[in-house]
Amino acid sequence: MPMHDGHRVRAGWAPFLQDGRRVVLRYAIDKTSSPHGESMTDALGTILSCDDTAVRVMTRRGQVRVPRALVIAAKEVPPPPVRRRAPAAP
Repeated sequence: MPMHDGHRVRAGWAPFLQDGRRVVLRYAIDKTSSPHGESMTDALGTILSCDDTAVRVMTRRGQVRVPRALVIAAKEVPPPPVRRRAPAAP
């Protein structure tokens, strides 16, 4: 399924964008409404759903819907590291 980006077609773009995969997505945001004037941000989490129009990702802060046309880069990432317990107090 080719992904369209304006007039450019990205054949086979990000085939790993599938439900249940852990990913990080870099995507464009509105620079004027961002708190510090950023033009891009990231979503790190597990894909809930993905279609030709958007990717829904469950992050630690909640669910994020990212329009596919705004995705700049995507990468599959490994599971989060296991948190270690603090050493017992003496």
